Amino acid sequence: MISKTQKPKNTRAHWPGFGSINQQQNNMEHKYKIPKNLLSKGNTNAKTSKNSLKTFILYLAPHKQNDKQINICPMASKGCATACLFTAGRGKFSNVQNARINKTNFYIYDKELFILKLAGEIIKETNKAKKNNEKIAFRLNGTSDIDFIYLLQKYASLNIEDLKENAVFYDYTKILGKIRKYKDHLNYHLTFSRAEDNNSVSIAALNDGANVSIVFRDGLPRYWRGYKVIDGDTSDILMIYNKNVVLGLKAKGDAKKDKTGFVVDAVNPI
Repeated sequence: MISKTQKPKNTRAHWPGFGSINQQQNNMEHKYKIPKNLLSKGNTNAKTSKNSLKTFILYLAPHKQNDKQINICPMASKGCATACLFTAGRGKFSNVQNARINKTNFYIYDKELFILKLAGEIIKETNKAKKNNEKIAFRLNGTSDIDFIYLLQKYASLNIEDLKENAVFYDYTKILGKIRKYKDHLNYHLTFSRAEDNNSVSIAALNDGANVSIVFRDGLPRYWRGYKVIDGDTSDILMIYNKNVVLGLKAKGDAKKDKTGFVVDAVNPI
């Protein structure tokens, strides 16, 4: 359990605000500004707004869209990178894209400070939920594929299992090793994301008992490779309540134009 005054256990964390850290940052030549908030409220997203739990999402600029061109989606396929949700919904607006690029540069240039700020926001919202006797959800990889659970423990000494009474965490990933690493985690739910170049790995994930998300065109099939397909667009947290199913997602944004095989035809699924 966390106390009302619990903070990330690191001397660089000054919550709220950064004080001398801000002054130090202003003197640095890094191409970013520390944003007021890293987490966005889920009610700004068409799907997460349907969640039964109040949800907070971290949106970064995906793939190599940062000043150093570091790939924060290491297993992203060509189709995934092209069809990424970075271009769907609010992400299609340039001001939103620029804000996400700024956050990503913050992460790239000062990972420790970024994680400390993220931990502070998580604890702040979880304490609010505790006070209101609520449970909330966090999706830290809205448009990235980073092991934030490990980084929160490493840099902020924050074990998210300690928050399980009032907060649950979930993500999508294309990294099978991450699926297996957190398979039995008490407070972190992962779904493997199928792409045009990982069909066999998607099947391996399903055989391991995991959920797999697949983007379909022209509706959803009832089954894919013998596994039940459920409508993943009805809520973003279905993975928390369903196991070993396919979360069918309808093509959005640039994904509607996909010709790489990333999007699967529902009438003739491969």
